[in-house]
Amino acid sequence: MLHIAVCIKQVPDSREMRIDPKTNTLIRQGVPAIVNYFDLHGLEEALRIKDRFGARVTVLTMGPPSAEQALKQCISMGADEAVLVTDRAFAGADTLATSYVVAMTIEKIAETWGPVDIVFCGKQTLDGDTGQVGPGVACRLDMEQLTYVEKVEMLDPERREIIVHRHLEDGVERVKAPLPVLITALAELNRPRRASLPGVLRAVRYEPVVWTTNDFPNLDRSKIGLRGSPTIVAKSWVPEPKPVHTVTVEGATPDEVAENLFNRLYETDLPVKLGWGA
Repeated sequence: MLHIAVCIKQVPDSREMRIDPKTNTLIRQGVPAIVNYFDLHGLEEALRIKDRFGARVTVLTMGPPSAEQALKQCISMGADEAVLVTDRAFAGADTLATSYVVAMTIEKIAETWGPVDIVFCGKQTLDGDTGQVGPGVACRLDMEQLTYVEKVEMLDPERREIIVHRHLEDGVERVKAPLPVLITALAELNRPRRASLPGVLRAVRYEPVVWTTNDFPNLDRSKIGLRGSPTIVAKSWVPEPKPVHTVTVEGATPDEVAENLFNRLYETDLPVKLGWGA
């Protein structure tokens, strides 16, 4: 049976994200936390494979204890097991340190529940927005990596092959790769399902597996947390909103409104700026 690992992250809701003007860091207090949008598409594809072929789906995340709620959401959708990697020593990790811990977690998952055939990640996270963790994990695990995947065309568990479509800047690339493989998911890949009632009931009772630094005997502490993060954020800020000026164009009839709008455009020289001619 296939074993699929899905990497998720609990992130602040980007619609309510704010920056502390003094520290230049994200203000997380009081901001609702959600499962990273793109990660849900990775989970959905894993569940579709499970529905079609039968598979064990293990969800994992590195984060604070509160990330347990994000894992329970994944359980309610149909994941089989969930692993929370949490320890104050992991705090402040950049993408390099994060990929190191996530890769070690996947190795431990493979030791616990069997070899991992496919790893799904979102293409990027809403808070970091780098798209680096997935490829970093693939490199550390020596896995084939298929990034920016918008479609899984074929999966053959017996021949251990997969064909996907990758959305690139200059077109779509159709790629065949052997398992094991790591895939980063685009939103176009699918539409995440809603949790079922039995899934919700199971999630309420479910307790994720929790691992700390003590559960990784070969962990190199120089590669985790702030100590293992060479990235330095010099400054971050929210751009100032640009003022928007509006003008109401009125008229007694639609034709009069159109004529008044036409005259108004010419008064502001907008047609000339757009290259319409004088």
